[in-house]
Parts: sequence; structure tokens; C-alpha cells
Amino acid sequence: MEVENRKIVLKWFITGAPKETDMEVKGGDKIVLQVPEEAKGAVLVKNLYLSCDPYMRNRMREYYESYIPPFQPGSVIEGFGVCKVIDSTDPNFSKGDLVSGITGWEEYSLIRSTDKLRKIVNTDLPLSYYLGLLGMPGFTAYAGFHEVCLPKKGDFVFVSAASGAVGQIVGQLAKLHGCYVVGSAGSKQKVELLKNKLSFDEAFNYKEESDLEATLKRYFPQGIDIYFDNVGGPMLDAALANMRVHGRIAVCGMVSQHSFSDMQGIHNLFAIVKNRVNIKGFLQSDYLHLYPKFLDCVEAYYKEGKITYIEDVSEGLESAPGALVGLFSGRNVGKQVVCVAKE
Repeated sequence: MEVENRKIVLKWFITGAPKETDMEVKGGDKIVLQVPEEAKGAVLVKNLYLSCDPYMRNRMREYYESYIPPFQPGSVIEGFGVCKVIDSTDPNFSKGDLVSGITGWEEYSLIRSTDKLRKIVNTDLPLSYYLGLLGMPGFTAYAGFHEVCLPKKGDFVFVSAASGAVGQIVGQLAKLHGCYVVGSAGSKQKVELLKNKLSFDEAFNYKEESDLEATLKRYFPQGIDIYFDNVGGPMLDAALANMRVHGRIAVCGMVSQHSFSDMQGIHNLFAIVKNRVNIKGFLQSDYLHLYPKFLDCVEAYYKEGKITYIEDVSEGLESAPGALVGLFSGRNVGKQVVCVAKE
């Protein structure tokens, strides 16, 4: 059977924040719903949900020194997705299997490297959750908080971009660990969500604060033990000035840094020496051996009502460029995913 396969293509390398015009929806290409004979050990999948993640901005730039290579102009954008197997020549996967992993931003994808695909066994939770709560963002939160931040009961914890895919999980894990948690977000709506739905002790809208250093001093008069950094820039500077002795900073993302050619420096570095602060950058892939433990733990927390999860779902493949671009202006509320097709 041959069908049309629409896809999202990167038009050119970007500078600064991505725009919808940097991408285009291309149609007209036909695909046979069968793995080609020469593609041994491959799977053909129907893409159901696609994940929009901040790291994808870096792959849209002509920058080859990152931990993952850039997309190429004219090529299909790739990202994490939840898919249904249509055909397989890999003995580990069968027609009808539901899987999560890296796939193309298109309706159907031929995945030749299947070693990092994960079968979705538990289907009593929404499939989209395997791109957030139970996927890369949730695991990033779990590994970063427990393995990098090394929390202790009673710690004072600050989370930036706290209503996002990673931040919302970090804050709730911290509360479950017995910590005092404050989050920052970019709108009144998100601040209310943090306090009233996501169990944060306090939250503030950073756009309404003229002096972030003083703001953090107000919320943490005794100082910060743990800062989970998703944004970098002035917020990192302000946190450094408010860290307690032997504080820990997990550097997860730098969403405030819009260009590799105009990177902002860090201030307040002497605080690292004075307060013996440990700053560590990390990738969730550093801790993949912990993924089964994470899945059991967070799935149980969710089913027991101990964790709340918020996602923002856009409908249709054609909505994907706008959904991705919206991440960098804070348009999304919660984890951003795109529904391409129902199972």
C-alpha cells in the first residue's frame, strides 16, 4: 500500500530564536507501507505524537560542536516521538507495537537504527506521557534532581522555567523529598499553576521583577541549597549570589541564550569559591542505566496522585512549527507535544 507522507523540513540554518518560516510542511512524497528489502533490522512506523523540546533549537543552527549534530537544510526535522509499528524486519519489534524514541517529523518514518527505541508496555496512561512525564523530560528531571543535586530533606530548592516539561517534575520530586521549593515562570497563569496545582511552596513571575538577585533573597532569606537551572543568563547570576555553603547547581538548559555567537558571560563567580558551590552540567543520557527505576517510581507516583502532570497538545502535523517556536516565547503551558494521528 502506498500513501502520501507529509513532513516538516528545515529550510535553512537559523540564527537567534527559531521562526515558523524557518520550517515548511512538504507533501506529495509517497511511501510504501513496508520496510524495503535492503533495510535489514529496520522498522516502519506511523508517528502518533511528536515532542517539542528546547534542545531542538540547537540542532537548527550550523553548529557542529554540540553533543548532537545539527539538522541539515532540506532534511526532515527529527525529535522524540511515540509511534506505532507498521512493518518490521527487526525481530525485537512486531507490527502493532507501540514504541518511543527518535523519529522524523512526518506522518511515517523508516527507522533504521532501532537500538534506542523503547517498547511501550503500559498503555493505561496516555501515550503522549511517554514524551514528557515518562519520557526524556521526566527522566531529565529525575536524574538531574537525584543524581546531580543530591537532595537532602529540608533543602531549599529553586527551579527556573518551573512550569515547563522538566521544571514541573523537578519541583514535585523535591516536595516529595521533603524540600522547600520555589519556582519561576513567565506569566501569572503559570505562577498560579505552580502554587495551586504543582505543589510548589512559592512562585514568581520573573518578568515582573526588576532585580532578580533581590527577588531570590526575598524568597530564600536563608539562601538556596539547590538550584535546578533551565535558563542560564541573569537568573543563574542571581542564584549564584544567593547560594548557601555547599550548594548544588544542576545546569540542565540555557533557554535564555538565543545565539552561540552572542553568548552571555556569568557573573558572581566568586560565590562558587566563597560558598564552595558545586555546579554540574548533565545530560539525561549519562544516566540511562537508571531509566527502569525512574519509570517504576514516577509511574507509581502519578497513579497514587502524588505527581500532577500538565501538557499542551497541538493538533495536526502542520501545527508542529508553531508549537516548537512557541517554546521560546513561553506560549506553551506545560509539556508541548503535537498529535499527528490517533492510534
